[in-house]
Amino acid sequence: MHVLVLGAGQLARMMALAGAPLNIQISAFDVGSGNIVHPLTLHITGHGLNNAIKQADVITAEFEHIPHEILTVCEQSGKFLPSVEAIKAGGDRRLEKALLDEANAKNAQYFVINTREDLDAAITNIGLPMVLKSALGGYDGKGQWRLKEASQAELIWPEMEACIQATPTQAIVAEQFVPFDREVSLVGARAKDGSIAVYPLAENVHINGVLSLSTAIDDPALQEQALSMFASVAARLNYVGVLALEFFDVQGTLLVNEIAPRVHNSGHWTQQGAETCQFENHLRAVCGLPLGSTKLLRPTAMINILGEDNLPEAVMTIEGCHIHWYGKEKRAGRKMGHINVSADYNAQLQRTLCCLAEVLDATTYPALHHFVQALKPTL
Repeated sequence: MHVLVLGAGQLARMMALAGAPLNIQISAFDVGSGNIVHPLTLHITGHGLNNAIKQADVITAEFEHIPHEILTVCEQSGKFLPSVEAIKAGGDRRLEKALLDEANAKNAQYFVINTREDLDAAITNIGLPMVLKSALGGYDGKGQWRLKEASQAELIWPEMEACIQATPTQAIVAEQFVPFDREVSLVGARAKDGSIAVYPLAENVHINGVLSLSTAIDDPALQEQALSMFASVAARLNYVGVLALEFFDVQGTLLVNEIAPRVHNSGHWTQQGAETCQFENHLRAVCGLPLGSTKLLRPTAMINILGEDNLPEAVMTIEGCHIHWYGKEKRAGRKMGHINVSADYNAQLQRTLCCLAEVLDATTYPALHHFVQALKPTL
């Protein structure tokens, strides 16, 4: 079985690693250059989308912001999964919000802004404070604004207007500010026959809008809520593959913040913590194979490595720590790799994270250090 992944980043890389034991061959299509590359070595093996499609039995994607003309060609091949509709919804907040409403998945009240008058109408309809996000593009905290007082509208409008005018189909989506207690996400897979397998929820900590720390959690009440919304969204899309839903936890009630129609950063912990990792389950789903067990094997957390291309050797001496590098060129704030930390029970995981914090810089890994500081009174 040959799977073509649109995108040649770390998610395609990890799919290739997960697919090898199943004899699933992975190629990656770099949508920027048009090159077909090996997802691990990035060695160019061909060029052109049509050539890439001819070689593939299945086509999937590692990110949402794919040019629509590429999606159209892939859809016409009859090989593309999960679906063009799902990818477009993941890349356009207007479509995403409409999808959530159709699936009866709870989410924050919103208003679409195209003009200065729309901004005033959003303030009237939603109220303040509010969060404003570009409908297209914008991720890891980019393309976002906060409006606390009406008087601030005149100050931020020129920047929002420039964002709208930069792309012909761009808009801004205003959302009611949600005073959440924490952020959690559910990663799961849906097979071609409609069967579903979901992983335990992960509690996520973001720094400057970028995911820094994810920890698998056991919360049956929240898990039930999340599963219900996951199943509804996946059924509405007739989804095939791994899908992630990010939630705000508001005093025990979940609101969907975003969806990601792909394998997801908050699911990287499954590589060491679950019976079957998210990358293998995505390949199983799109290739028409039975889904693997999503059972939690042991408590696990994931720490993103941001803007750094090396780690202290001491990390490798800590039992339960597993390093995953992405082979990228170093750049400030860039996701360069991640560390999965596993243990036999929760208290042991907490102690291991404390050991890891002792060798990692607090400035570079603030979420880890904040987590450990909160733990210390209980240890």
